[in-house]
Amino acid sequence: MSFWESKKVVVTGGAGFLGSFVVEKLRERKCGEIIIPRKDQYDLRDAEVVQKLYETYNPDMVIHLAAIVGGIGANRENPGTFFYDNAIMSIQLLEYARQYNTPKFVAVGTICAYPKFCPIPFKEEDLWNGYPEETNAPYGLAKKMLLVQSQAYRQQYGYNSIYLLPVNLYGPRDNFDPKSSHVIPALIKKCLDAKRRGEKEIVAWGDGTPTREFLYVEDAAEGILLAAEKYDKPDPVNLGSGMEISIKDLLETIARYTGFKGKIAWDTTKPNGQPRRCLDVSRAEREFGFKARTNFEEGLRRTIEWYLKYSPSD
Repeated sequence: MSFWESKKVVVTGGAGFLGSFVVEKLRERKCGEIIIPRKDQYDLRDAEVVQKLYETYNPDMVIHLAAIVGGIGANRENPGTFFYDNAIMSIQLLEYARQYNTPKFVAVGTICAYPKFCPIPFKEEDLWNGYPEETNAPYGLAKKMLLVQSQAYRQQYGYNSIYLLPVNLYGPRDNFDPKSSHVIPALIKKCLDAKRRGEKEIVAWGDGTPTREFLYVEDAAEGILLAAEKYDKPDPVNLGSGMEISIKDLLETIARYTGFKGKIAWDTTKPNGQPRRCLDVSRAEREFGFKARTNFEEGLRRTIEWYLKYSPSD
């Protein structure tokens, strides 16, 4: 705990889904000061605003979680926004962290940076062996440039920036807006809405065959803070659970947990996204002792319970 007690830490995206859990865990660790730059005051796409952030707070560490994110639909509709906003935020935050001598920068990337066709499990060494899945490539590549920048700055300036690759996250406080949500909250909402309206069928995108790995958001927050405290190398590190589940099995599990008993129809005119996702998570355990602890079905149950408690009804 003493590591954090004297630290002044900026958490970009600290009011968001993952960020809120990172902030909670920093508070548990009695972090000296936590700064959460709010969107309405700090537009991190603006260089002058980013400089003002460093001048005002002079942090010991930046944990960069802020991102423009969404599911397949949102990525297809906004590829330019997803590329530019994510790239420019990251480039400026890291550049000015270096200029203002911030001791450490924790860059949080995305699993979307991996090649579309990548051997399972994804190893960090395979990151450059192909182009990402097309629907989220602009987002994935924008976040991947942060790895290039981190390694370049370490090489030229000796700057301490680390890069983490979390897999798909889920859990309480997730985004359940169907226009921008990821797969788990989207399917939870779809099942519960259909059940409430007495509908006999739901329609899901693709054919159900792609697989995904999911990491409970609280576990992800723990992994990020362990890396922030203990990891100081240039190599990227996967953060995941090591599990793999098909979208078909995922939806059937969610239907069971939500009590939706109707038919599941698959709209094969819609894209599947990346065929498979499952990470090699051995580096994180070896380098800073991170291992996911939350059982997937338990995490899913907690997520559904949170949504039922806090979601507005139609």
